[in-house]
Amino acid sequence: MIFIFFPKNIQRSRDPKMATSLSSYILLCSLFIFSFISLTQSIDQTKTYIIHASKSHKPNTFSTHHHWYSSVLQSVSSSNQQSDIIYTYERSVNGFSARLTRSQASQLRRLPGILSVIPDRRRTLHTTHTPNFLGLADTFGLWPNAEYGDDVIVGVLDTGIWPERPSFSDEGLPPVPATWKGSCEVTPDFPATACNRKIIGAKAYYRGYTASLNGLLNETNGSLSPRDTEGHGTHTASTAAGAVVKDAGFFDFATGEARGMAIKARIAVYKICWTAGCYDSDILAAMDQAIDDGVHIISLSVGSSGYAPQYYRDSIAIGAFGAMQHGILTSCSAGNSGPGAYTAVNIAPWIFTIGASTIDREFPADVVLGDGRVYGGVSLYSGDGLGEVQYPLVYAADCGDRYCYPGKLNASLVAGKIVICDRGGNARVEKGAAVREAGGVGMIHTNLDENGEELLADAHLCPATMLGAAAGDKVKEYLKSDPSPTATIVFRGTVIGTSPSAPRVASFSSRGPNYRTAEILKPDVIAPGVNILAGWTGYTSPTSLDSDSRRVDFNIISGTSMSCPHVSGLSALLRKAHPTWSPAAIKSALMTTAKFLDNIGENITDLATGVESTPFVHGSGHVDPNRALNPGLVYDAGIDDYVAFLCAIGYDSSKIATFVKDPVDCSVGKLSSPGDLNYPSFSVVFDSKNGGGVVKYKRVVKNVGDVDCVYEVSVSSPPGVEVVVLPEKLEFSEEKTEAEYEITFTSSGGGSQAFGAIEWSDKVHSVRSPIAVVWSSSSWDISM
Repeated sequence: MIFIFFPKNIQRSRDPKMATSLSSYILLCSLFIFSFISLTQSIDQTKTYIIHASKSHKPNTFSTHHHWYSSVLQSVSSSNQQSDIIYTYERSVNGFSARLTRSQASQLRRLPGILSVIPDRRRTLHTTHTPNFLGLADTFGLWPNAEYGDDVIVGVLDTGIWPERPSFSDEGLPPVPATWKGSCEVTPDFPATACNRKIIGAKAYYRGYTASLNGLLNETNGSLSPRDTEGHGTHTASTAAGAVVKDAGFFDFATGEARGMAIKARIAVYKICWTAGCYDSDILAAMDQAIDDGVHIISLSVGSSGYAPQYYRDSIAIGAFGAMQHGILTSCSAGNSGPGAYTAVNIAPWIFTIGASTIDREFPADVVLGDGRVYGGVSLYSGDGLGEVQYPLVYAADCGDRYCYPGKLNASLVAGKIVICDRGGNARVEKGAAVREAGGVGMIHTNLDENGEELLADAHLCPATMLGAAAGDKVKEYLKSDPSPTATIVFRGTVIGTSPSAPRVASFSSRGPNYRTAEILKPDVIAPGVNILAGWTGYTSPTSLDSDSRRVDFNIISGTSMSCPHVSGLSALLRKAHPTWSPAAIKSALMTTAKFLDNIGENITDLATGVESTPFVHGSGHVDPNRALNPGLVYDAGIDDYVAFLCAIGYDSSKIATFVKDPVDCSVGKLSSPGDLNYPSFSVVFDSKNGGGVVKYKRVVKNVGDVDCVYEVSVSSPPGVEVVVLPEKLEFSEEKTEAEYEITFTSSGGGSQAFGAIEWSDKVHSVRSPIAVVWSSSSWDISM
């Protein structure tokens, strides 16, 4: 109960001024009470936290860590604020998650053995011809030598799976690997028969998500089972390890034989993502289980929507470190926040960070203007075309809304016309639906400058195509200059060829420099991620629009979410071909053999700018799986190397304890610089205020090729930088399988960025490492 005491000099009065004073005083009191109640509610309000604990601090009085965590949680709970454990983490990390008030979280941070208390964070979700484009074949190279990934287990952490799709047939597969310890979760909509010798495990993780919604999630807005109601997980799983499917395609587009990267690999499904996103507490629980189940590769097309968080506060980085300690490679999408700098996420050096690029398959849909000019676009529209009829052309900005949001277009201005809609704001397919709803006959979707010439094909509900920024500007100029502008759209099906060249880096693909550690180059590689065909859910349409009643077995979509499972599948193949290789060695093989030229022999271009791409955009280059089978040399790294890296970036023992169980002494074995981590690429930061200076890194390479061989180095120095490698020659024998070299970068003055490479060769293998150089005038830039 709250009492309000009025001052003695404020009494009921007929004086208007006095009455106003009384009213003002009551208003102030009311505002104070409202603020007090709001503050109290804020303090008492619960949210999910992830609590990292020191494994060695468990008192002997507790038989298990779970019992200790329960006791710790009970100690900060009150009779009216009881908290329960959501998950206990034992393999990827040590700790638990629970719903806590801010006050309880603060109390936990002060308890012995508690390393950190971090709020749960929501993450976002970031496909037939690609095997041919990647050079994979049944008769030579990686596929036959890796036995198509037979018995390698790929853990896919995503939106679940639609098990009835032909991509998940187990025909011809041997029994489930004896090493597998996982199981299939059986629910009313996911029977035991949903699992087989292809899908060997399936579980759903939703406690963190439902806790964020105060338990409101139910079967109507997200199946509480491994079944995929979004489509994303089915697409990524079939890309990584889908079986061979004859006569696949999306309507009449991309028809042919569909197959995943590793057709004989097994799939373990961990559903972590729901309609509103994916929560760290669920992701960590799934990674924890995947490690215990015995997966070999973790494929995770999920990440932060903003800048990459600090490693010790990044649950994906923490979980991936735990996986690495168990010999499991974690492949992650770089994100879809390009083309801005510093946008790549999942950038810890023990994570394989994948950007997105195009393939040599297009779905052309041309815009033909009334004056005869033709501009090339792309589309997956499968309905009746417009023929050769020219229709009146209008710009959506003149009809209510330039972005074509549903319900915002003036039907009287749009009906019977082709509408130009700008990219941005809402979903691309939603724009076409809005045009159709307003009576329009078609849509021309135009990129803005930030999207450049990137073209993404969509399964529109009305005749529609997407144009690059340059073509879009020309069409708008025509619209303004012609008193009676008209246009039509001509759909040309599926075309494979070298025009335009491929690969090209997607403008949406997130890029470097590395936001957290400038000395580590990210992303690592690029892989097919634009207009990819793969399996799809039967729950929703290919556009996910409520107005779209279509259902398909396969869908064509784009994103780094699509490039990630390509590399996950390729990593599974290398794991089979080289079972003793560490995750770092697999990663190194794909990085040092990556291509930096496209299919016409030119440097890979960036669709955001239309000019040559750089290592900050494409990393080491585009994956070349057959060359990765026999890379010659690899840059290996393990737990001690990554701990030394954490020391080098300034982490103290308490932060490092989040990753490792044993105490760490950073004075022993510390790297002189984060750039000294044995990484397959080089990123160098010069201080432009001091004229640049000198930077030295050391590397160790391991021979995995011919026993007796000699490698010599060639250097392509970045402009404004002298690069010296010593020694210039590395000799290997049966007794000597490793060799060390030092690389020195000396600045002679430069601009803001420059790029080069070094390449070791024994005349059989070429082991290439890109060099990215930044001149920074800000300590903030250097420390990111």
